[in-house]
Amino acid sequence: MAHEPYKGKFTNLKNPQKYAGDISKITYRSLWERNAFRWLDENPEVKSWASEEFSIPYTHPIQGRRAKYFPDLFIEFTNGKVLIVEIKPDKQTREPVQGSRKTQRYLNEVATYAVNAEKWKVAQNLAHKNNIEFQIWTEHHLEKLGIPTTANTSDKKTKGVKKPKMRNIRRPTRKS
Repeated sequence: MAHEPYKGKFTNLKNPQKYAGDISKITYRSLWERNAFRWLDENPEVKSWASEEFSIPYTHPIQGRRAKYFPDLFIEFTNGKVLIVEIKPDKQTREPVQGSRKTQRYLNEVATYAVNAEKWKVAQNLAHKNNIEFQIWTEHHLEKLGIPTTANTSDKKTKGVKKPKMRNIRRPTRKS
Protein backbone atom coordinates (compact mmCIF):
# COMPACT_ATOMS: atom_id res chain seq x y z
CA MET A 1 0.00 0.00 0.00
CA ALA A 2 1.19 3.51 -0.71
CA HIS A 3 2.44 5.78 2.02
CA GLU A 4 -0.49 8.19 1.88
CA PRO A 5 0.01 11.94 2.17
CA TYR A 6 -1.71 12.74 5.43
CA LYS A 7 -0.59 15.58 7.66
CA GLY A 8 -1.92 17.34 10.72
CA LYS A 9 -1.63 18.11 14.41
CA PHE A 10 -2.12 15.25 16.85
CA THR A 11 -4.32 16.84 19.49
CA ASN A 12 -6.42 14.04 20.94
CA LEU A 13 -3.96 12.74 23.56
CA LYS A 14 -5.57 10.49 26.16
CA ASN A 15 -2.36 10.43 28.24
CA PRO A 16 -0.65 13.81 27.77
CA GLN A 17 1.67 13.13 30.72
CA LYS A 18 3.37 10.42 28.59
CA TYR A 19 4.41 12.87 25.88
CA ALA A 20 8.00 14.05 26.41
CA GLY A 21 7.86 17.36 24.60
CA ASP A 22 5.59 20.21 23.59
CA ILE A 23 2.11 18.67 23.19
CA SER A 24 0.96 21.65 21.13
CA LYS A 25 3.47 20.80 18.39
CA ILE A 26 2.87 17.09 17.78
CA THR A 27 2.67 16.83 13.99
CA TYR A 28 2.12 13.68 11.99
CA ARG A 29 3.23 13.59 8.38
CA SER A 30 1.48 10.38 7.38
CA LEU A 31 -1.46 8.22 8.34
CA TRP A 32 1.03 5.68 9.64
CA GLU A 33 2.61 8.23 12.00
CA ARG A 34 -0.78 9.37 13.27
CA ASN A 35 -1.82 5.79 13.98
CA ALA A 36 1.54 5.10 15.67
CA PHE A 37 1.05 8.20 17.87
CA ARG A 38 -2.36 6.90 18.94
CA TRP A 39 -0.85 3.47 19.67
CA LEU A 40 1.96 5.00 21.76
CA ASP A 41 -0.44 7.25 23.68
CA GLU A 42 -2.78 4.37 24.55
CA ASN A 43 -0.19 1.60 25.07
CA PRO A 44 0.31 0.90 28.81
CA GLU A 45 3.79 -0.50 28.08
CA VAL A 46 4.96 2.91 26.80
CA LYS A 47 6.35 5.07 29.62
CA SER A 48 7.03 8.14 27.45
CA TRP A 49 7.32 9.11 23.81
CA ALA A 50 8.10 12.08 21.61
CA SER A 51 7.95 12.91 17.92
CA GLU A 52 10.62 15.00 16.19
CA GLU A 53 11.68 16.53 19.51
CA PHE A 54 15.44 16.24 18.93
CA SER A 55 17.78 16.40 15.97
CA ILE A 56 20.86 14.48 14.88
CA PRO A 57 23.43 16.36 12.76
CA TYR A 58 24.64 14.68 9.56
CA THR A 59 26.33 15.57 6.31
CA HIS A 60 23.81 15.71 3.47
CA PRO A 61 25.22 13.30 0.85
CA ILE A 62 23.97 15.30 -2.14
CA GLN A 63 24.37 18.90 -1.00
CA GLY A 64 27.59 18.20 0.91
CA ARG A 65 26.62 20.45 3.82
CA ARG A 66 25.62 19.87 7.42
CA ALA A 67 21.93 19.17 7.99
CA LYS A 68 19.68 18.03 10.84
CA TYR A 69 17.73 14.79 10.98
CA PHE A 70 14.64 14.75 13.20
CA PRO A 71 13.69 11.10 13.88
CA ASP A 72 9.97 10.36 13.87
CA LEU A 73 9.86 8.85 17.35
CA PHE A 74 11.73 8.55 20.61
CA ILE A 75 10.11 5.89 22.82
CA GLU A 76 10.81 4.72 26.35
CA PHE A 77 9.03 1.56 27.45
CA THR A 78 8.13 0.62 31.03
CA ASN A 79 10.60 -2.30 30.85
CA GLY A 80 13.46 0.20 30.29
CA LYS A 81 13.88 -0.37 26.54
CA VAL A 82 14.50 2.87 24.60
CA LEU A 83 14.04 3.27 20.84
CA ILE A 84 14.66 5.86 18.16
CA VAL A 85 12.21 5.08 15.35
CA GLU A 86 11.78 6.17 11.75
CA ILE A 87 8.52 5.29 9.96
CA LYS A 88 8.95 4.63 6.24
CA PRO A 89 7.34 2.51 3.51
CA ASP A 90 9.22 -0.74 3.04
CA LYS A 91 10.01 0.24 -0.56
CA GLN A 92 12.00 3.27 0.68
CA THR A 93 14.20 1.15 2.96
CA ARG A 94 15.90 -0.58 0.04
CA GLU A 95 18.13 0.79 -2.68
CA PRO A 96 16.05 1.47 -5.81
CA VAL A 97 16.40 -0.96 -8.70
CA GLN A 98 17.19 0.62 -12.05
CA GLY A 99 14.95 -0.34 -14.95
CA SER A 100 16.00 -0.35 -18.56
CA ARG A 101 16.40 3.46 -18.49
CA LYS A 102 17.56 6.02 -15.94
CA THR A 103 14.31 7.91 -15.52
CA GLN A 104 13.90 11.06 -13.44
CA ARG A 105 11.78 9.04 -11.02
CA TYR A 106 14.60 6.53 -10.56
CA LEU A 107 17.15 9.34 -10.02
CA ASN A 108 14.85 10.93 -7.40
CA GLU A 109 14.44 7.59 -5.63
CA VAL A 110 18.24 7.10 -5.60
CA ALA A 111 18.73 10.58 -4.11
CA THR A 112 16.03 10.03 -1.47
CA TYR A 113 17.51 6.67 -0.54
CA ALA A 114 21.03 8.14 -0.25
CA VAL A 115 19.80 10.87 2.11
CA ASN A 116 17.76 8.42 4.19
CA ALA A 117 20.63 5.92 4.39
CA GLU A 118 22.94 8.65 5.73
CA LYS A 119 20.35 9.75 8.30
CA TRP A 120 19.84 6.18 9.44
CA LYS A 121 23.59 5.59 9.70
CA VAL A 122 24.07 8.55 12.05
CA ALA A 123 20.97 7.58 14.05
CA GLN A 124 22.29 4.02 14.39
CA ASN A 125 25.66 5.35 15.61
CA LEU A 126 24.02 7.68 18.14
CA ALA A 127 21.78 4.91 19.41
CA HIS A 128 24.70 2.50 19.75
CA LYS A 129 26.76 5.05 21.72
CA ASN A 130 23.85 5.56 24.12
CA ASN A 131 22.87 1.89 24.58
CA ILE A 132 19.54 2.36 22.85
CA GLU A 133 18.15 0.93 19.65
CA PHE A 134 17.37 2.48 16.27
CA GLN A 135 14.56 0.89 14.27
CA ILE A 136 12.83 1.58 10.98
CA TRP A 137 9.14 0.74 11.17
CA THR A 138 7.64 -0.18 7.80
CA GLU A 139 4.04 -1.08 7.10
CA HIS A 140 4.95 -4.69 7.96
CA HIS A 141 6.32 -3.77 11.40
CA LEU A 142 3.34 -1.49 12.11
CA GLU A 143 0.91 -4.29 11.25
CA LYS A 144 2.76 -6.72 13.57
CA LEU A 145 2.34 -4.18 16.37
CA GLY A 146 -1.37 -3.91 15.59
CA ILE A 147 -1.06 -0.36 14.22
CA PRO A 148 -3.41 0.18 11.25
CA THR A 149 -1.77 1.11 7.94
CA THR A 150 -4.95 1.99 6.09
CA ALA A 151 -7.53 4.68 6.75
CA ASN A 152 -10.31 3.62 9.08
CA THR A 153 -13.69 4.34 7.49
CA SER A 154 -15.02 5.47 10.86
CA ASP A 155 -12.28 8.11 11.02
CA LYS A 156 -13.66 11.65 11.38
CA LYS A 157 -11.63 12.93 8.43
CA THR A 158 -12.98 10.31 6.02
CA LYS A 159 -16.43 9.55 7.46
CA GLY A 160 -19.15 10.47 5.02
CA VAL A 161 -16.71 11.74 2.42
CA LYS A 162 -17.48 10.31 -0.99
CA LYS A 163 -14.69 9.65 -3.41
CA PRO A 164 -15.11 11.69 -6.59
CA LYS A 165 -16.16 9.73 -9.65
CA MET A 166 -13.54 9.66 -12.34
CA ARG A 167 -14.67 10.41 -15.88
CA ASN A 168 -13.45 8.21 -18.67
CA ILE A 169 -11.20 10.37 -20.77
CA ARG A 170 -10.29 9.17 -24.23
CA ARG A 171 -6.83 9.88 -25.41
CA PRO A 172 -6.87 11.71 -28.74
CA THR A 173 -5.77 9.68 -31.70
CA ARG A 174 -2.65 10.68 -33.53
CA LYS A 175 -2.98 12.16 -36.99
CA SER A 176 -0.30 11.01 -39.41
